[in-house]
Amino acid sequence: METQSQWGSKLGFILASAGSAIGLGAMWKFPYVMADNGGAAFLVIFILFTMLIGFPLLLSEFVIGRHSKTYSTRSFGHLTGNRVHNLIGHLGNIGVFILLSFYSVIGGWILIYIIRTLFALVTGGKQQDYEGVFGSLISNPLYALGGQALFIGLTALIVAKGIQNGIERASKIMMPLLFVAFIIVIIRSLTLEHAMTGVSYFLKPDFSKLSADSILFALGQSFFSLSVGFGGMLTYASYLDKKTDLTQSGLSVVLLNILITILAGLAIFPATASLGIEAAQGPGLLFIVLPYVFDQLPLGQLFYLIFLLLFFFATITSSISLLEINVSNATKNDNNKRVKAVILLSIGVFALGIPSALSSGLLSNTKFLAGTFFDNMDYLVSNIMLPLGAFLFSIFTGYLLDRQIAHSELVTKPYQEPLFKIWIFLLKFIIPLVIIGVFLSLILK
Repeated sequence: METQSQWGSKLGFILASAGSAIGLGAMWKFPYVMADNGGAAFLVIFILFTMLIGFPLLLSEFVIGRHSKTYSTRSFGHLTGNRVHNLIGHLGNIGVFILLSFYSVIGGWILIYIIRTLFALVTGGKQQDYEGVFGSLISNPLYALGGQALFIGLTALIVAKGIQNGIERASKIMMPLLFVAFIIVIIRSLTLEHAMTGVSYFLKPDFSKLSADSILFALGQSFFSLSVGFGGMLTYASYLDKKTDLTQSGLSVVLLNILITILAGLAIFPATASLGIEAAQGPGLLFIVLPYVFDQLPLGQLFYLIFLLLFFFATITSSISLLEINVSNATKNDNNKRVKAVILLSIGVFALGIPSALSSGLLSNTKFLAGTFFDNMDYLVSNIMLPLGAFLFSIFTGYLLDRQIAHSELVTKPYQEPLFKIWIFLLKFIIPLVIIGVFLSLILK
C-alpha cells in the first residue's frame, strides 16, 4: 500500500530545497572565484545566468516532480507513457549515490574538526601547524572512516524520520541557524581592523577581471549551484500540494542560494584581509586558513566553531536530499519501507565511500585517470553525470513533456503566460547548447 509523504508547509519545502541547493561549493569556492574575477561584476553575470539557465532547470524538476507525484525512476515514463524515459531518473539515482559516497567524507572531516574545536575550547589549546594537523587527520583511517560513518549516520537518522518529522523539521531548525551563525561571524569579521579592505576586494565591481574562463565558470555554476540534474528537486516537489506556486518557490530557492554566497564572502574576506592572509578555496580554506585566522582573535576558537557549524549545516542539508532521492526510489512511495531502505542504502553509501575516505591515507598512492579514487568519483559526478542529467532534463521538458502539463503547473496567473513561453524557449533552444558548451569545457580542459 502506498503511503507517500507530504510537506507540512510551503516554508518547509522552500527551506529544504534551499538546503539541498546550498552546498560546500557555494561557501568555500564560489566567494573566492567571485572575488578573483571582478567581484560584483562577476556576481551580476552569475545572477543573469542563474535566472536564464539554473532557474528554468529548477522549475523543470519542480514541474515533473509535482505533476507525476511519484519517485524519480518512474516519473518520466509516467508522464509520457514511455518507460525508456525513466532512464533519466535512473541516471540521477546512481549519480547521487556516488556523490553522497564521497561528499560524506568531507562531512566527516567537518565533524572531526567540530569535535576537535570543542575540545580546544574546553582545554584552551591552540595549534600551530594547521596544514600538518589537517593532513594527519584525513590520512588517519580511524578518523576518516569514523567521521564518514558518523556523518552518514546523522543524515540517515533525519531521513528515516520522514518528510515532516525528519527533513522538514531539520530544515526549519538548521536553515535559520545557518543565517544566525552567518550574522554572528559577519559582525565579528566586519569589526576587525582593515575589514573594509576585504569587503572591497570581494564586492568591488571590476569588469577588467572578467575573462572567458570566469564567464564559463559562471555558466557552469548557474546550474551546478542549484542541485539540478539528478532529481533531488523533483523528489522534493513530488511531496508538494497543488496550492503552492512553483515559480515563487523556485525564485525563493534561487535568492536564498545567492544570498548565502554573498554572506560567505562577507564572513571570510574581512577576516583574512584584516590579518593580511590570502584567502584560499576548498578544504584549504576551512581546515587550514580559517583555523589560523580565528586563532589570532579573541574568542577565536568560539567563532571558528560557529563557522564549522555553518559548513556542517550546509553539508548535511545537501546530503539529506541526496539520500532521500535513493530512499524515495527504493520505497516506491511506500513510506512504511522508509526505515529499512535508509539503513540498507546508508550501509551501501558508506561501503562505496571507503576508498574515497582512504584516498588521503592508505590509498593515496593509488592513482588512475583523474587521480585518487576520491578525485575520480568527483570527476565522474561533477564533469560527466551532472551536466548530462541537466541536459536530459532540459530536452525532456522542452521536447517530450506534454506542454499542457507544464502549463497547468506553472501558469496560475495571467502575467505568467509570457514567462512560460520564455521558459519553454530557453529549455528547447538555449539551455541544451549552454550545457553542451560547459560539458565540453570540463572534459577537455
